[in-house]
Amino acid sequence: MKDSWLWWKKDDIETERRQLADEGRDTSEVNGEFDRLLAPDVPDDAAFQEAANALLDKASLLPTRRDYPYDEPCGLDEIRARRPAAPRPPAPDSSGVSRQSRIAGAWLGRCAGCLLGKPVEGIRSPAMRALLDRAGCEEIPDYLWRLPGVSDADYRQLGLASLPAWRDTAFMPEDDDTNYTIANMALVKAKGLGFSPADVADFWMANIPILRTCTAERAAYRNFVNNVEPRRSASFRNPYREWIGAQIRADFFGYAALGKPGLAAELAWRDASVSHVKNGMYGEMWVAAMLAGAGGAADAGRVLEIGLGEIPANCRLAEGVRDVMVWRTAGEPYAGAVRRIHRRWNENKAHDWCHVISNAQIVAAALLYGEGDFEKAVTRAVYPCFDTDCNGATVGSIMGMMLGAEALPPKWTGVMRDTIHSGIAGYHVCGISRLGEEMFKLHATSEQSQRNGG
Repeated sequence: MKDSWLWWKKDDIETERRQLADEGRDTSEVNGEFDRLLAPDVPDDAAFQEAANALLDKASLLPTRRDYPYDEPCGLDEIRARRPAAPRPPAPDSSGVSRQSRIAGAWLGRCAGCLLGKPVEGIRSPAMRALLDRAGCEEIPDYLWRLPGVSDADYRQLGLASLPAWRDTAFMPEDDDTNYTIANMALVKAKGLGFSPADVADFWMANIPILRTCTAERAAYRNFVNNVEPRRSASFRNPYREWIGAQIRADFFGYAALGKPGLAAELAWRDASVSHVKNGMYGEMWVAAMLAGAGGAADAGRVLEIGLGEIPANCRLAEGVRDVMVWRTAGEPYAGAVRRIHRRWNENKAHDWCHVISNAQIVAAALLYGEGDFEKAVTRAVYPCFDTDCNGATVGSIMGMMLGAEALPPKWTGVMRDTIHSGIAGYHVCGISRLGEEMFKLHATSEQSQRNGG
């Protein structure tokens, strides 16, 4: 029964300590308690669980330091009041790519990007570099299980013996990065765009087994079944509240609200508020707004600005993304940007590896240095490591929205044979294109309803 994310481990308590520091909390009165729980001779037994819960509850009441430089609210009205003053609506879409093609392309691109990153989720950058060196490549040229000149013995020697098995891939395997896109489509299909955070919680419990969830989502799920309702479910005993989990749930809201970044961000906020706070929320709002605006944007820089227009100007996530934009403008090469991200975040620490901001910086770098090319963008989302399947999926989705389904290279899309597996009730084996059609129909129905005043 000592299930991950439900049975506290010392790493989780260390994550909470890091999270409190990130939020600018004054931890002086609890540092001794953290030290005692994290001591090497303290077992993670039942007594540890009780002490951990008591410390989490006490830590939740800690005040923010007066010198904390960021302004990071959680309420939707407060977030909107702190957005940058720049105009937010995207430019009109005059490229000739249909909305149906954009949504189909975003969904297909999400699947392809996820499939690229999924087999190497959890490997660290030295292993990635060693693998590419073995292939004689500077960057990722193909799916990593079919690199030129790399034998099965090479994969084994590099500690990546599972990769050759992926050569038999004939569908997109189940992954949380695609599960949530399907789940949110099903949620909107059932509840419409007027769904509430409570509807999200109810939908999860009815349609997603708890062990299909991870980190903040599993902590929130535990809270739901203990009658801790949104939005308290996001912060109650949840050390992962600013990790990447909400950001990977954004995509369908961008598809549904295509052309309306503000609405997309609001839908994402309602979803994020059940499991995340502050920058954890902002990550989902940022991605949803980018997707909603990508159809009318001429370049990745404009897409990033559209997303930043829907989150507080003075938050850590906005600061991190703008740092990447400054590097690009100043002429920093892609490899230099990756080195900067690795200097800022330690990929060997779970909190850094899975945090929303470290991975948002990778997404921003991949889009900016992808230069409008799908392959270059998705491979540059996976190359830095960290949360490879999440970042590949997000970048693939945005690029697919910008380019349309017909522009995506068959090299990246054909391997899935138009089939996806999921853990969502009613959608266990589906056609990728059929789901794309369903997503477009929901967008079109929502558009018509809004025009009719519904």
